[in-house]
Amino acid sequence: MSETEQEDRDAMALLAGGEDLALNAIMERWKSRLIVYLYRFTGNEATASELAEETFVRVYQSRAKFRAGGQFSTWLFGIAANLARNHLRWQRRHPTVVIEEADTVASEDNPLKAVESREREQAVRTAIAALPPDLRESLILSEYEQLSQSKIAVIAGCSVKAVERRLSHARELLRKELSRYLRG
Repeated sequence: MSETEQEDRDAMALLAGGEDLALNAIMERWKSRLIVYLYRFTGNEATASELAEETFVRVYQSRAKFRAGGQFSTWLFGIAANLARNHLRWQRRHPTVVIEEADTVASEDNPLKAVESREREQAVRTAIAALPPDLRESLILSEYEQLSQSKIAVIAGCSVKAVERRLSHARELLRKELSRYLRG
């Protein structure tokens, strides 16, 4: 067990025992990583921040339910993934028009390469966002969060084999969608 995992378990034990300030240590360790994960899942920074905050509210509310033998990171990402899935379902039922901010970052060394790089990054973000939620979730947890397929299966509530299929399908869809960038 890693030192961080033990720190998280200790903090959860303190939190369950009534030490509410233990949540601060957990938030400090996980907030940035959680926001990045939720941003990749939802594609919206403000939504990611709100969902991260709600995740920590749920951690606090469920502090007595955390199993000391369980892995904290899997439990935390499971809460965040459920909130993100619920948000995406709500968003499909209540569509809104998003006005994207202009990207003002430019490279002084090679403006053409900077534009190409931004275009490629945007294409990847768009392609990932277009994946079905179950494929997107598995891909983000695997590629960006570096979680094992067994941990992803716990978070997603499916079998390891289903995670393998989801990752394979997601990568194939991305390969097709991004083929013009892969030709180099």
